[in-house]
Amino acid sequence: MTTHPRPGTAEWDAYLAEGNAKQARKRVSADVLLRDAAGRLLVVKPTYKEAWDLPGGMAEANESPEDAARRELREELGLAVALRGLLCVDWVAPHGPWDDQLAFIFDGGTLSPGQISGLYPHDHELSACEFSPSDEALTMLPPRTRQRAAHALRALAEQRPVYLENGERSVP
Repeated sequence: MTTHPRPGTAEWDAYLAEGNAKQARKRVSADVLLRDAAGRLLVVKPTYKEAWDLPGGMAEANESPEDAARRELREELGLAVALRGLLCVDWVAPHGPWDDQLAFIFDGGTLSPGQISGLYPHDHELSACEFSPSDEALTMLPPRTRQRAAHALRALAEQRPVYLENGERSVP
């Protein structure tokens, strides 16, 4: 019979650290749907990708998806936005050199005219940002992001978050 160390001891902490080191790690991205008063979507043009993207980015170590989304908006666009909830989470299978990923999209609501008037790329990762009608914005996104964003738009309209696997609903 294996005995485990007692909680609160140095041995317990070492036991937990060993388990933590062996657990799987997931990449996490956190994007945000932001709209203007006309309902158009904000899309951004990264300098390191060919296609346009949704505002947001990758979470850092020990950073929650919501915190990552808020940080990315602040760093890249100078925006401070209160997120209004989760629209979708998508498990993305390993592809190319990448391990699997959890991709979140949050509702950032409608930006005020003041927020929009001061909107421009604030760091070297973005070269442009613009509002486009949602159908046009979707065509600007790469296929994986387009699928996820389309589901997020439906989730926004239905007021119900959705779980996806590789951009598809896993449950009808």
